[in-house]
Amino acid sequence: MKIIAYLYSDPLLEPPADSTVWGLEVDTVYQDLGERQQLQQLLADCQSQKADYLLIRRIEELGNSIEEISDCLTQIEAMGVAIIATEQSYSSPQLTDAATSTKVRTDLLKLLQEIHKEANSRRLRQGHARNRLKALPPPGKAPYGYRRGKDRYLLDRSTAPVVKDFFERFLIYGSLRGAVRYLEQKYGKKISVSTGRRWLTNPVYRGNLAYHNGEVISDTHSAILDQEEAAQIDRLLYRNRRLPPRTASAPRSLAGLVICGECQSAMTVTSVTKPRRQKEYLYLRPISCSRSSKCRAIAYEQVLEKTIQSICQELPRAVAGINSPNLDGVKQSLNSQIDGKEDILAQLSTLTDNGVLDTETADLRAYKLRTEISQLKTQLAALPPVNLQAIAQTVSIPQFWSDLSESERRFYFREFIRQIELKRRDKLWQLQLMFIF
Repeated sequence: MKIIAYLYSDPLLEPPADSTVWGLEVDTVYQDLGERQQLQQLLADCQSQKADYLLIRRIEELGNSIEEISDCLTQIEAMGVAIIATEQSYSSPQLTDAATSTKVRTDLLKLLQEIHKEANSRRLRQGHARNRLKALPPPGKAPYGYRRGKDRYLLDRSTAPVVKDFFERFLIYGSLRGAVRYLEQKYGKKISVSTGRRWLTNPVYRGNLAYHNGEVISDTHSAILDQEEAAQIDRLLYRNRRLPPRTASAPRSLAGLVICGECQSAMTVTSVTKPRRQKEYLYLRPISCSRSSKCRAIAYEQVLEKTIQSICQELPRAVAGINSPNLDGVKQSLNSQIDGKEDILAQLSTLTDNGVLDTETADLRAYKLRTEISQLKTQLAALPPVNLQAIAQTVSIPQFWSDLSESERRFYFREFIRQIELKRRDKLWQLQLMFIF
């Protein structure tokens, strides 16, 4: 008994199938990718060397249309080869008795009708896949700030400055809700917080295209955000996720950062005023102290001053302790990989002109290279900035902090500090800074 198998994969829609899926009992496996040369070889081999069974996953793998599928089924079964579809309820009539043979034919007609209905959807997906290979924008309306061009997104001169201003506002203050409110107040553009968050992470604003399969192609059109700004936004969003709700836009720079070392409770900023006096007094107090003798509140300004002093003393040492040569080595390695893939990408047109690669294969290879380059650039952007030591030297100057507003201090505190632990000893207290790196 001879068993053969056939596998077909459309490279536009799916990766190549695993030829070992059939197991060891299969004598020969024929496999096609895109074209169906091996299917023709299968038909020729069956005429010279008869096979008993043909295993396929789905009968639509035998052709691109109902006519091609029906003709192929007829040819194979006329040669006495029984067909078994492992992922569909179909097997050749010769595998059944006369009573059920009619039902098998009826089921085949129904199956062919279903395949015909799905053909339009498949052609549509193939068209979208071809557009991806050419790095064309996906179907649908262009994101706010862009308009659709012939083969790429183009900046909309009336709305792109609005989006740019939104990003700049977020970069300055690190507050998503604040940037959303600013957009409405200045431009009358109302968006939800969730929409603002999507803007901050949308690859389109970074000059990239993202498709429904999750793959991203870099540098396909003009960007509103450059790479450094995009990397900083990613760091801000990651940092804000670790903070308690609504503290990302809190007016006080220490909000959400300080915890009590005794009761391990987060500390909130509270304001106190005296009767007939306009002056406001700020304190940091535990939100939910579990001790019987409650931890006392501490003056906000004292903690702020001590925090700045600690940063000026400890931050340069902490940054110096980072193994920067390794960091430089990682960046050099990623850049080297990007350059290597871009060199290969540049050679594809020459290989196509010389006949080494056909156009379809070259397009597929170019698409894969572009997505790999995009992944490497994402890894590169996620690394800490090279000028971290220079930044640490700047922020370690006390005068630098005195010239900042509370919202600006909040931005820099959260850029470096993960948490501030307030440790008490009788009536004395001290701070321990835990840096992000």
